[in-house]
Amino acid sequence: MRPQKDEDALVDVLDVVLRDGAILRADVIISVADVPLVGIKLSAAIAGMETMTEYGLFEKWDVDRRARAVERRQYGRQRSDERSEPITVNGKQRDEIE
Repeated sequence: MRPQKDEDALVDVLDVVLRDGAILRADVIISVADVPLVGIKLSAAIAGMETMTEYGLFEKWDVDRRARAVERRQYGRQRSDERSEPITVNGKQRDEIE
């Protein structure tokens, strides 16, 4: 029996990672002659932007990007400091998110 490459499996894995997310963590210790010299703690969160903002990651970045996009669309019609409606994401205004 020969191994088969299932292209749908990669799409399914990618769908799950973007929808639910994955967290990768690694601890690295560099040592010479059994003497630890450098310790590195790595952590990475991988998910779609919607999932990231649901968990509060990159929320400020997302709000800033959306605000700049709105300002670009409104350029020429109305200045950004004269907006009639505040920009909100997940029920929070741009100024409330830190």
